[in-house]
Amino acid sequence: MGGNGRRGRTPGLSLGELMQLKADALKKIESPGDGVKHVFISFAYEDLNEINLLRGQARNENTELEFDDHSVKDAYNSANAEYIKSKIREKIDRVSVTLVYLSANAATSQWVNWEIEESARRGKGVVGVYKGDVAPSVTPSAFKKGGYGMVRWSHEALTKAVNDASRSR
Repeated sequence: MGGNGRRGRTPGLSLGELMQLKADALKKIESPGDGVKHVFISFAYEDLNEINLLRGQARNENTELEFDDHSVKDAYNSANAEYIKSKIREKIDRVSVTLVYLSANAATSQWVNWEIEESARRGKGVVGVYKGDVAPSVTPSAFKKGGYGMVRWSHEALTKAVNDASRSR
């Protein structure tokens, strides 16, 4: 009679082993070591031109700034806030870090505030970035409440901040 010596059990991994493999795989997807980080950029729509510049810099092979952008590229064609939130949650779930573009527009944006809160609820690292030499005096309330760090928009500072936020989440 052949067999594997496990009466009534299917050969292979136990449910616990499968669940651990799944958890390990998700962790690797979310935080691929020192390679490319998966990032969600939270920003006010009025700042789209600056965000597109940031996205372009992250794709430039001549810089050390490198991340895979999972943020919203086009506005969702819906007035249903719950639908929009569900789509944004899907994007946040794919990343290890939420990068918040800090501007006067972002400071008053309900969506930016919600994205920061949702990122924190989902265990993502959060870091802010600002343009110019002076840090903004006003930030989104969820950013301030979370006590998140912010850096000036420079390749070196952004790369370090994203890597640190990915590791410390």
